[in-house]
Order: sequence, then C-alpha cells, then structure tokens
Amino acid sequence: MADATTEPLLTPTIDSDGAPFWEYAAQGELRIQACGAPACGELRFPPRPCCPHCQSFDSEWRRMTGRGRIWSYVRPHPPLLPAYAAQAPYNAIVVELTDAPRIRLVGNLVAAPDAPLNSVDPDRLRIGAKVQVAFTDVDGIAMPRWLLERP
Repeated sequence: MADATTEPLLTPTIDSDGAPFWEYAAQGELRIQACGAPACGELRFPPRPCCPHCQSFDSEWRRMTGRGRIWSYVRPHPPLLPAYAAQAPYNAIVVELTDAPRIRLVGNLVAAPDAPLNSVDPDRLRIGAKVQVAFTDVDGIAMPRWLLERP
C-alpha cells in the first residue's frame, strides 16, 4: 500500500466523449461541448454523445473566457484520501462560468497554477467571488484550477 507521500492525487478518467476537453486544456484553453444542430446550440457539461435538449449527435467545442464565480465550496476535514492529507485543509469549489451560467465545473481555488491545494487562506473563500481558470500538470493531465481575479 502506498503512503501519502507516494500516492498520486486523483486525476480524471478520460473517455472518448470528454477527450477533447482535456486536449484543449493541454493547450491552455477552456472549451465546453455544444450541440452542433443549427437550431439548438445548447452547451453541455459533462460531455456526452447526444444533446439532452434536441437529441442531436452533432457537437462542437466552444472556447470560453475561463472566467466564472464561486457558486459553492467545501473544505474537507479530515481528508478522505491519504494523498491529500499534507494539503488539508484544502478547498473544493464549484464554479459557474460567466459565459455559460448553467455550466458548473469543480476544481480548487489556488494562489498560483502550480500552488498546493491549501495555498489560499480559507477566509478568502466567498460565494460569488470572481475567478479565472488556470491549468497545471498533474500526472500528465492539464488540470483546471481557479485563481481569484482580485488576489
């Protein structure tokens, strides 16, 4: 059994529907899947093969500004997984995207893209705080993290 110092942080399982999201993230872009049907165009996340609004299988990936606001957050105590113990207490936030308010992404609020998960003072967590996406490499995957727009 691995100890907390060697156990990796969680990374996503990348399937064929979500692969483009991670490919764009590796390029530093936040893109969200949209229905490709001309009469629909609804954004959807998580990615899936069929539009839940019109049932079209056509899709495209739209570039987002990467801006949003904290919609919700938690601070796990104690950490549930050993790999996270050294960073506790850390935060997990839900971000509502500015240019797609029905789309919400989960991540961590950090002081810099490569900063530890506990790098932001917990007192700075506020519902409605404006954030900007940043990407950092975690075990070969460009993970979206969030920075306060006004540090």
